[in-house]
Amino acid sequence: MGKGDRAKSAREKIEQQRAADRVRERRKKLVTYVTAGVVALAAVGAGWWYAASRSQSEQAGEALAPITVNAEGAVVMAKEGVTQPVIDIYEDFQCPACRELERVSGATFKNLAAEGLAKVVYHPITIFSQEPTKSNSVRAGAASRCVPDGPQWMAFHDTLFEHQPSEVGEGFKLDEMVEWGKDAGITDPAFETCVTSQTYAKAQLDYSKKIGDEQKIQGTPTVKLNGTELDSSVAFSPQELRETVTEAAK
Repeated sequence: MGKGDRAKSAREKIEQQRAADRVRERRKKLVTYVTAGVVALAAVGAGWWYAASRSQSEQAGEALAPITVNAEGAVVMAKEGVTQPVIDIYEDFQCPACRELERVSGATFKNLAAEGLAKVVYHPITIFSQEPTKSNSVRAGAASRCVPDGPQWMAFHDTLFEHQPSEVGEGFKLDEMVEWGKDAGITDPAFETCVTSQTYAKAQLDYSKKIGDEQKIQGTPTVKLNGTELDSSVAFSPQELRETVTEAAK
């Protein structure tokens, strides 16, 4: 092999070595990018899991705290002797956001009262001024006032939200609510007459105006803790709601 051939062979070896080095470097970078991507995805996944865990609804316990239906319209759920902290829930049976609050955090409100950590006060009001939502709301609110028994009131309350009608059509029809009341365990024959005659329709409107003016309610749902309105991010996050109320109970 001549000098020229040896030089050519050396250059080829050097070029091959350089090519191999470039391949290794590309592989190293690829591994780095993939690893970084996995870490990033893990971080996103952890963030999602954390957020989801805090918004996950609780399971309501079998036993409710004692429930008292007051004549003026408020319904109190609290264990004997529990007076603080107070959670006031201003809701409208026709309000979609109220239905969502009940779906997400309703069990937490019930559990906090059952555990003696709070006094929970429900205020079913009519917030709508346009039809047909106003009349729908009044019929449902008036019907709920026909239930004097605590546990049955809560069962009927939950049923009304489950059957919430569209905002663009007539709903909460009187005969339907009578049947829902029976399904909720209401056996008092006076209930049907009270619902169909809308005995408490005016009382529902009067209470709504009184509460709206006194508490400066701009919309529903509004949740207050010891008189201070909770941000929706807390009210709609069962874990944050529980932590906030538990801290207030200390």
